[in-house]
Amino acid sequence: MSAKTEAVFKKFEEVGIIPVVVLNDAADAEPLGKALMEGGLPAAEVTFRTDAAEESIHILSEKYPDMLVGAGTVLTIDQVDRAVAAGAKFIVAPGLDEEIVKYCLDKDIPVCPGTQTASEMMKALKLGLGYVKFFPAENAGGLKMINAIGAALTALKFMPTGGISEANVAEYLQSKKIFCCGGSWMVKGDLIKAGEFDTIKAKVAEAAKIVRDNRK
Repeated sequence: MSAKTEAVFKKFEEVGIIPVVVLNDAADAEPLGKALMEGGLPAAEVTFRTDAAEESIHILSEKYPDMLVGAGTVLTIDQVDRAVAAGAKFIVAPGLDEEIVKYCLDKDIPVCPGTQTASEMMKALKLGLGYVKFFPAENAGGLKMINAIGAALTALKFMPTGGISEANVAEYLQSKKIFCCGGSWMVKGDLIKAGEFDTIKAKVAEAAKIVRDNRK
């Protein structure tokens, strides 16, 4: 793993909870970034599900250079290229696509593919990865599943995403197998659409406190 990639994943660990963001209007990117920075979670995984994703990544990267901004739900190499050109510092995929992983590794782009089974995780290790997404976390067995598989695959660390909330994130963060969690409860689409950025900032601050309290 390159020094660049190691530094990015170290930042993941420091932030603790990565807000998973769906933006339908790029105009919301800057005020959302402000709420994330001031709330204490200086990171965003912008999902590539909307037409506004690319421009949103560009705005966040430009306006908040200290923020860890990346692209999520990346399904193709074309999306990798577009996301990185827009300023994405990392790539997250819902599953393990060897072509995407190898492409990112060849270009020294930090990549975190989704895994769910021991076979997929072993494949990730074989490709040279040390960090993977566990998705959808709660539906796939949650923390018990991570700890069970992680006991055998000691070289892997996990980012559980899917079903993570303020009610269960503390328990996840206490596990040594988990380098961070992905969650959207503090950046819900209805709050963004309504321009409730003060509410988002407050929810982000609550999440940041959970990280501090459980990552001592």
